[in-house]
Amino acid sequence: MPWHVSTVLKRMNKKVALHTLGCKLNFSETAAIGKQFTTRGFSVVEFSDHADVYVLNTCSVTDNAEKECRQVIRRALRRNPEAFILVTGCYAQLRPEEIARIDGVDAVLGSNEKFDLFSYLSDFNKKELACIYTSSKEELDHSFGVASSTDIDSRTRAYFKIQDGCDYKCTYCTIPLARGGSRSLEPEKVIEQFRSIVNQGYKEIILTGVNVGDYGKSFEIDFYCLLKKLVSVEGDFRIRISSIEPNLLTDEIIALTLSTEKLCKHFHIPLQSGSDKILRLMQRRYNAKDYKSLITKLHKADPEIGIGVDVITGFPGETGEEFIETYNFLRDLPVSYLHVFNYSERPDTKAIPFLGKVGSAERKHRSALLRILSDKKRFAFQEKFIGKKERVLFEEADDNGVIKGFTSNYIRIFHPFRRELQNQFSEVSIEKVLGNYCNASLEGENFSVERLAV
Repeated sequence: MPWHVSTVLKRMNKKVALHTLGCKLNFSETAAIGKQFTTRGFSVVEFSDHADVYVLNTCSVTDNAEKECRQVIRRALRRNPEAFILVTGCYAQLRPEEIARIDGVDAVLGSNEKFDLFSYLSDFNKKELACIYTSSKEELDHSFGVASSTDIDSRTRAYFKIQDGCDYKCTYCTIPLARGGSRSLEPEKVIEQFRSIVNQGYKEIILTGVNVGDYGKSFEIDFYCLLKKLVSVEGDFRIRISSIEPNLLTDEIIALTLSTEKLCKHFHIPLQSGSDKILRLMQRRYNAKDYKSLITKLHKADPEIGIGVDVITGFPGETGEEFIETYNFLRDLPVSYLHVFNYSERPDTKAIPFLGKVGSAERKHRSALLRILSDKKRFAFQEKFIGKKERVLFEEADDNGVIKGFTSNYIRIFHPFRRELQNQFSEVSIEKVLGNYCNASLEGENFSVERLAV
């Protein structure tokens, strides 16, 4: 029997489990990893199931992500002590030797290598010592791993990577080290793959990248021009921008968003701090006045736009007064919700030697206050829509017989499960706010999902 036929047969009925830590960009890249396995005869199972190979795509934004990486590896080995453990992603790119020393790890692949892993791994038998394959930052700068999340999952939303890397020099961030400089997928390839995703039946395509608004620096096209091309594609779909820096959200992008249903009325716009002193220490590219002006302009253009905000607490030098400055700044802004992060010391970043360290307990206390503020913001935003009709894309059912979906402006909707609603746009009337979601009814219905939803 030829060796290659034998190899394929050995892989038949082999099971691989995939787990993603971190951002939406990582989800799209995990799907690209999964496709490499499925095209070679592996079946994909849940990470909680018994598998022959466990793949962990990691994040390195915070030390919690790295702790979770180690915990996930241990859980996988408890399910199958003989399983092959492959770790990739940002943490693997930055500190491969550290991961290789974790008991049970068999291979560590960097940010480039994960897109062609079968070139590095000829078998998936347990190793005495972990193999490490990573690229230099210079090599990262000249590569682009294509990825979208449509290949191995059944969700109605697809994460589509159009940009990678970052040229910004934020003092707390390791992403430029882990992913290299800013680079983009060629516009022709973006359009081609976007059409393919639409033709597969996906109704919401989320454009992902490290710094999506920086798209096209190497081409004669910017992010706005790309968006114009994408919304002109025929089909029943909408586009959601995963996140965009405040200095890159232009008036043209805002106007285009307001002019078409094909762009979600939702922007996630990182802030990080409401204190100009802390923004300067972070080397962000705007001040608090600039940010407030942008949010005010968005809200004035359409008070129903959903606006999410990233904020970091406990950055070195952030006094109690400066935290209150950030808190009050966010309290007074017309935003919908916050994503709150404790500052985490990242090796090889400029902020490591900064004075004015904030203790761990105080960081957690400040984060807790901001998360309570986020809950209040979300509730107040959602409450404005009670009695209003909204267009929802229903996605999936949960174990409680509830189907979930999102409005264009990122309000989560629950409804008793009906199969015909799945992967369809439906007009609903929002009836009640229940925590971080709302229940809603279709025309002629009268019900409550309060007892069903978790």
